[in-house]
Amino acid sequence: MSNQAQEAREALGARLRGFRKDAGFTSGRAFALATGWQESKVSRIENGKQNASETDIRTWCTKTNRPEQIEDLIATVRHIDELWLEWRRQLETGAETRQSKAIPVYARTKVFRIWHPTLIWGTLQTADYAAATFEQVVDFFEIPNDTEAATAKRLERQQYLYQGDRIFNVLLAEQALYTNFGGPEVMKGQLDRLLAVMRLARLSLGIIPRSAPVHIWPGNSFSMFDDRLVLVETYSAEFSVTQPREIEMYAKAYSLLQRSAVYGTAVRDLIFNAIQHFDHMPTD
Repeated sequence: MSNQAQEAREALGARLRGFRKDAGFTSGRAFALATGWQESKVSRIENGKQNASETDIRTWCTKTNRPEQIEDLIATVRHIDELWLEWRRQLETGAETRQSKAIPVYARTKVFRIWHPTLIWGTLQTADYAAATFEQVVDFFEIPNDTEAATAKRLERQQYLYQGDRIFNVLLAEQALYTNFGGPEVMKGQLDRLLAVMRLARLSLGIIPRSAPVHIWPGNSFSMFDDRLVLVETYSAEFSVTQPREIEMYAKAYSLLQRSAVYGTAVRDLIFNAIQHFDHMPTD
């Protein structure tokens, strides 16, 4: 869980503990008896060790005579959930819904800072490459197969490369040029796409060569949207960073990663080398 999500959960627990004590329940055991819960559940919620559900909030506020707080606290619970979203829950109806949620974020953003150590950033992907990634998502999370719709929605984001005055700062590790989604022909098409888009004035594409000295460990991929939001992906979940001091840390990490990157002609050379690699790979 992100630090911000944990801090929010602990703050909620402290607030609920205050409600309990103000209502005359001097111990978690007494409150557990009144609600029919396990005492351990009361303790975990109050100490930020367990998420309180919306039903839990309604019960808590009713038992402590704070019904006027229900709406506000439910909004707080939903916000905490948004800070850390399990992929299985986000993708339960397929991948298209999650892709659709990205569109408004992109529309509002003026400056993008993107880091990915292992694959090509979604907005620069070809249809074939994107489809190959979504097929893996479908298999891994065992979700409905809506690869075609999800791919179309991801490609819709590419309109922002050509609209307005947005600036795209994209950093990839050299490994991203070689991580094989879909086979040699798909990869060569994707690499050709990179050569085409890197000519866009609004796009700065940097690549960190595999042997480049680094000034910070590569870590997880992350996407920064202005100075207001960072999205970080893991195998199990995606979490949102909105707290200014945490966003500053990601901005610092991005600057340190940039110090290892090459640009322009050096990037083209790395991409051409990767194309030659896939030229010599069997296509069966």
